Amino acid sequence: MDTAAPPVPPNTPVRVRPMTLDDVPAVAACRVRGWRHAYAGIVPRSSLDRLDLAEEAAVRRTHFTQAGPRVVNLVAERGGQVVAWACFGPYRETDGTPPHSTAERPAAELYTLYALPEHHATGAGRALMAACRERARAAGFAALSLWVLKENAVARRFYEKAGCVRDGAEESHELDGVALREVRYVSLLSAAAAAAPSRG
Repeated sequence: MDTAAPPVPPNTPVRVRPMTLDDVPAVAACRVRGWRHAYAGIVPRSSLDRLDLAEEAAVRRTHFTQAGPRVVNLVAERGGQVVAWACFGPYRETDGTPPHSTAERPAAELYTLYALPEHHATGAGRALMAACRERARAAGFAALSLWVLKENAVARRFYEKAGCVRDGAEESHELDGVALREVRYVSLLSAAAAAAPSRG
């Protein structure tokens, strides 16, 4: 059973910084508890019940240590406690058409963004999203794309408020026998990118 971290007042200032190996247990908690909160009633209960903090920490540790140089992991902390985590890097060309991508300025993809449920709607996620956009822009990416479950209305509102726009691309996959549909959102990172024609 998960154990929630000691409460931190939601008005405590948020600090965004690069993730370290020491953050792995806290990041695992963000993902496991974030999944269970965000996807309840959307993904099969069997999938949520299988989530295990120790196993997730092992996966996060492997991914973190083996990530390429262009993959960026960031955490948001309050009072020294990690309350949210995000990761982005080069766009994974699942459909062969990265949005707003050129050879000179490729597209980035926000692979994940999760916050502890008690820190939803407190600014931690917004701070992480803003940091991801700024770091992706500084790294030379033209746009930051992301995939979100079509039924996840809360997450879709969050990304729309952050300036992301649905571009019409959709994908589907199956989880424990249930078909899940994802839609793609894109946030342009510069005026030059906004003027470039989309390939996605």
